[in-house]
Amino acid sequence: MVAKARDYEKIYRKFGSSISEKYDCGRICAPLNGGQPVCCTTDHAVPIVTNHEWKLLQKRTDLWYKLKPKDKAAKEIVADLPDNCRAVECKGAAHCERHNRTLACRAFPFFPYFTKEKELIGLSYYWLFEDRCWVISNLQIVDQAFIDEFIWTYEYLFSKDDDELEAFLEQSQSMRKVFSRWNRPIPIIARDGSLLKVLPKSKGKIVPAKLSDFKKHGPFKSDKAYRDEIKLEGGKAKGKTLNPDWSIKDWWNHD
Repeated sequence: MVAKARDYEKIYRKFGSSISEKYDCGRICAPLNGGQPVCCTTDHAVPIVTNHEWKLLQKRTDLWYKLKPKDKAAKEIVADLPDNCRAVECKGAAHCERHNRTLACRAFPFFPYFTKEKELIGLSYYWLFEDRCWVISNLQIVDQAFIDEFIWTYEYLFSKDDDELEAFLEQSQSMRKVFSRWNRPIPIIARDGSLLKVLPKSKGKIVPAKLSDFKKHGPFKSDKAYRDEIKLEGGKAKGKTLNPDWSIKDWWNHD
């Protein structure tokens, strides 16, 4: 059982909310990535679509094309893909058609987290992007509308596609192994927007959490770290760049 193009079309209609209506997260990471949001460049994140989703995209837009890997990492990603999937690339953030984003784009940096008992309890994130994605260090900004649409989308997808369900069961299991090895709790955004954590080395035990239970990462550890990183990229920062209570227009200025 696999999801068809019509299933992805339904998902595109239902899952359109931004992670946050208040904050434009792409503008925060862009000064650290040549002016482009990290999730919009295949140097960091390669969107993967099924063949049926690719069929839908080809019907809807000319925004997307097959990825031509330029480095070893991208070549390995493409080589490891199953036959029913492909790596794609878009024309870039400046040409984004939000209604024609892939499911991978709409969900990033999150994936549906399953317990050991195979219960979908909420959202966790792709930990490889901790040092590049501002959202991962600021889980409190995620809107309930996004959470609701995310959960609906993946429950619908799993009802149509056994392979997708199995993939995220494995992803959740891998995260438990990695974070136990690091002796770190796994952050979870629950269905109701509250925070949970999976305790390391606990066989998957889940308890309530607060934001301070989770550390910030990379250049998002502090305002100074962020400013220093912008300077390394040749830009200029102004205002309280990492204070979520400030207006986005005051956060950065990239020359």
